[in-house]
Amino acid sequence: MNHPAPPNDLDAQPFWDASARNVLLLKRCMETGKCFHYPREFSPFTAGPTEWVEASGFGEIYSCSIAYRAKPAYCIAYVRLDEGPIVLSNIEADDLTKVAIGQRVRVVFRNVGDRMAPFFIPVS
Repeated sequence: MNHPAPPNDLDAQPFWDASARNVLLLKRCMETGKCFHYPREFSPFTAGPTEWVEASGFGEIYSCSIAYRAKPAYCIAYVRLDEGPIVLSNIEADDLTKVAIGQRVRVVFRNVGDRMAPFFIPVS
């Protein structure tokens, strides 16, 4: 399946650079310790300083929708990462009918346009 390249955003460049190395980075508020996504310079919680941290790459499906009429069919989902943030991504599975809310997933990286992006697969 062809996916469009994500937009280029200078605040997110370290995220994309890490994705090219198969590493999932998140921003963390230095005052509250809470992680968040989409990356930005200032904390959405306090407007204070932030730092980059490496995420575990694990989470669970918070919400999902399967496009069965698309060829090939695909699943888009919100994934709640173990670190707290909810991210929008695709779920890849051999059998999309078995994708379910609450299912554990882990990150994998796929080529989308000119960069690598995080997708998720079920944890067996």
